[in-house]
Amino acid sequence: MNNVLLLSFLPSGSEWIIIALVILLLFGGKKIPELMRGLGKGVKSFKEGVNEAKEEINKAKDEVNEPVEKKS
Repeated sequence: MNNVLLLSFLPSGSEWIIIALVILLLFGGKKIPELMRGLGKGVKSFKEGVNEAKEEINKAKDEVNEPVEKKS
């Protein structure tokens, strides 16, 4: 039931075209590539941050799992 309710709020094909035309009118043809470039850089930066966080977590997990050497 919740999935059907959620899907009813998503735009259909013709609504996407109208949204694209409004964005084109608001920003103009020259600004849209700049906006997309910035969006792409943001997504790339986010993915790099997620990968760095995963590496740190795995490194910490490996350090915890290493056997402790006994001091003599």
